[in-house]
Amino acid sequence: MSEPRIGALRVALPFGPVDLRWAEWGPANGTPVVCVHGLTRTGRDFDVLARALAEDGRRVICPDIPGRGLSSWFPDGNLYAVPNYIAVLAPLLAGLGQFDWVGTSMGGLIGMGLAGLPGNGIRRMVLNDVGAEISAAALAAIGAYVGTQHEFPDIAALEAHLRLIHAGFGSLSPAEWRHLAESSARMTPQGRVVQHYDPAIVAPFQAAPAVSDVAMWPLWEALNLPILLLRGAESPLLTAATASRMATKPGVSLQTIPGCGHAPALMEPEQTGMIRGFLRG
Repeated sequence: MSEPRIGALRVALPFGPVDLRWAEWGPANGTPVVCVHGLTRTGRDFDVLARALAEDGRRVICPDIPGRGLSSWFPDGNLYAVPNYIAVLAPLLAGLGQFDWVGTSMGGLIGMGLAGLPGNGIRRMVLNDVGAEISAAALAAIGAYVGTQHEFPDIAALEAHLRLIHAGFGSLSPAEWRHLAESSARMTPQGRVVQHYDPAIVAPFQAAPAVSDVAMWPLWEALNLPILLLRGAESPLLTAATASRMATKPGVSLQTIPGCGHAPALMEPEQTGMIRGFLRG
């Protein structure tokens, strides 16, 4: 199984330097695709999709958003917010020219925020199980999960945990679950295994607990590019009603993926095939 190249860039932000790292696949001169992961995940979630897109001659860049994976942590948990994620990514994206975007959950929110900026460079965008409205209940559930820290004796125990909390990813093979565990694990100085993210990413949820739904319809209506919207059929985050309303926007194609909740793992051939076909357009 091929391994990606690892890229790195130090970005100067008002609150200090941030080291951004990413996994990169495919030819360096290919049309770029940027794949951005969910809240507690890493860029290696996209390995299967990235290999498939690389076969199409695409240059695939899968960043670890700060606070996750190999990228550095912010000095203050309250800094973990979409505007700062966009600021960190900006120097990398500026060198790409036009590119496509695949965003799962948080990665989709970052993509929507970026696509709303002038001269953003996004040609086509895939939103994986995230949309223009998120219920307070869904946000509260996310905050509760992220705010509970777990330690495990080994990778196998972490894998068993991921199979429970990420059951919405769909019916994955044992090798795929193992990959997700190995690529999102960090060893503590005490020899315990934890998920590879900064526990302080929960700070924004704690600072402003969700008491009402979050609606981003003005941003959604302002977007002007082809969009493939993927929804897990059992998703609590992207409801059928929200997805249907989003799909009334010209240029938006909605695909509902059976057997998945939040969020489809984008590892099955049918799922990667949808994205490959859309990005060829």
